Amino acid sequence: KKFFFSKIRTFLSDPKLLISSVCSSESFALLVKKLNGYLTNFENCYRCIQFWANIDRLNNYDLVLHPNTTKKHFQFTRCLLLLSNSVINLRLMMELTQPGPLSAPILSKTVQRSHFLAATLPMDCVVCIGCSDTIKYACERLLEALTRQLCDMEKVTLQHMRGPTVLVPEALHFLLPEPKGLVTVVYTEGVSDSQLETQRKELHQQFELPDDRPYFRRANAYHFPNEPYKDGYLRNPHVVLTHPTLDNGKLYLVQGIYSYHHYMQDRMDDNGWGCAYRSLQTICSWFQQQGYVERSVPTHKEIQQALVDVGDKQASFVGSRQWIGSIEVQAVLNQLLGITSKIMFVSQGSELASKGRELANHFLTEGTPIMIGGGVLAHTILGVTWSETTGQIRYLILDPHYTGAEDLQLITDKGWCGWKGPDFWDQTAYYNLCLPQRPKVI
Repeated sequence: KKFFFSKIRTFLSDPKLLISSVCSSESFALLVKKLNGYLTNFENCYRCIQFWANIDRLNNYDLVLHPNTTKKHFQFTRCLLLLSNSVINLRLMMELTQPGPLSAPILSKTVQRSHFLAATLPMDCVVCIGCSDTIKYACERLLEALTRQLCDMEKVTLQHMRGPTVLVPEALHFLLPEPKGLVTVVYTEGVSDSQLETQRKELHQQFELPDDRPYFRRANAYHFPNEPYKDGYLRNPHVVLTHPTLDNGKLYLVQGIYSYHHYMQDRMDDNGWGCAYRSLQTICSWFQQQGYVERSVPTHKEIQQALVDVGDKQASFVGSRQWIGSIEVQAVLNQLLGITSKIMFVSQGSELASKGRELANHFLTEGTPIMIGGGVLAHTILGVTWSETTGQIRYLILDPHYTGAEDLQLITDKGWCGWKGPDFWDQTAYYNLCLPQRPKVI
């Protein structure tokens, strides 16, 4: 087993055997003292931003241009690269053959018992590079990260060896609060988050993080902006909105990531009765994507069955098209996720304007989405802008009544996710608000 890792270390210690290809491009970088960049398609290379930095800073490198490319074209392309997305994906390749004299084959036979293990190491490294740094510096940092990650993978692989079985290591990236930034941790596939609590506690101590919320669960892994989500749901549509300004107003928003759940998703026609179910699904997605729970977002049927299980509804409720409200949302969160919630009662919608302090404090301390039900409608509150001096308030609303496709521009332009004033609420209807509480776990 150690020979397996030793062989890979040999590759990493000899940069002449390594080459990086830039994904979605025809650019290659040899990790040697004199870097060769072989550029053949500048239209593709336009997306490889910040990789070819200022021409004056390409010290100790050779750039090999395509025969049909002029230096003028190269400089122009490189300037455009600085204006695009800031994530560059590289694919590391290794030269499996080495130069040497040819020799006749020699066959030998050794009779002994042996056990052969084969595994592919899914190495995944990330380094943060400044715009003014040279390519040489970037490549050196990548090599350091590769070597460090290989040592981590060897450690966890040997630690979790179970006889002839090899558990494949996995590298995950986590975005920590500033100034710590992006860090990489190696776990082992097949080892659940519940079994990794001791390792997470050590990481919390190492990075001086609070011990009341998860940062290093698999669900906390950083999602790079150029990677699509496989489930098709929109995440955090509110981040593209312009926030309203109030005199002495402060902004209080949901913390973390959630999915937007609304009418007609998942091949489920719940138009006219499922708004509270969808708001509940958005809340459940928040707890799942923050790493508090591992279970998937519950379906309508699972929500209904949970209410039957706690004795709130009769068995005939499962499969029906009956509404639910804030009290039912509270019961389902507790039954399926083990999450407790506070309920805020408002006798009429006009009183919601006076609840700025309570709502602001919730987003400041808990940071979870709020389900609000009343006037035969349900919505999700994602934040408030509130002025303590004037009492003015605006609500960030995620509307589950939307029935269209996952079109971010349409959703934000038409106000399905947007800022609303106090007149958004039915002034005479009573409202119940379900305020989910964070569990104190890591």
